[in-house]
Amino acid sequence: MKSTLIIGGARSGKSTLAQEIARKNGGPVLFVATAEARDDEMKRRIEAHRRARPSGWTTIEVTTGVGGRITREIGQAGTVIIDCITLLLNNVFECLPGATDALLEKEAVAEIEGLIECMGRVDAHFIIVTNEVGLGIVPADRVSRLYRDLLGRANRMLAEKADEVLLLVAGIPVTIKK
Repeated sequence: MKSTLIIGGARSGKSTLAQEIARKNGGPVLFVATAEARDDEMKRRIEAHRRARPSGWTTIEVTTGVGGRITREIGQAGTVIIDCITLLLNNVFECLPGATDALLEKEAVAEIEGLIECMGRVDAHFIIVTNEVGLGIVPADRVSRLYRDLLGRANRMLAEKADEVLLLVAGIPVTIKK
């Protein structure tokens, strides 16, 4: 297993870099999209991402249970792109409206642990896209602070397991771990 974690701010070029790495790898690619189109603006973003992907790649749309879906649908893919952990964690929150902080944490950690287990079982290069949201102001409300904290924990868990971690700053990749 080889894995690359690409982390950065919004619109920093994370998805573009993930696709460039996958193209260089060659061979079949499984693209795992975690976004849900909950409004018109998000529908437009998702459509733009679809158009940017090569037509020969297999795409699956998964809101939760990513590790299990990849394991079942890997096929012949030698590269897996997961775009992105930020929205995956948001989906966990959306599935559990009104849940306690402890339950949200338990489910978020279980989702990431399931992905990490999948990475250990599947013989593919995993390219994982995520956002760094912990560098800005402290969110004003409890749920947003919990989300920020849990995404930070998820990113840390994935970075620990990744062979390579790239931070994108204004479109420029900076190697954090190699």
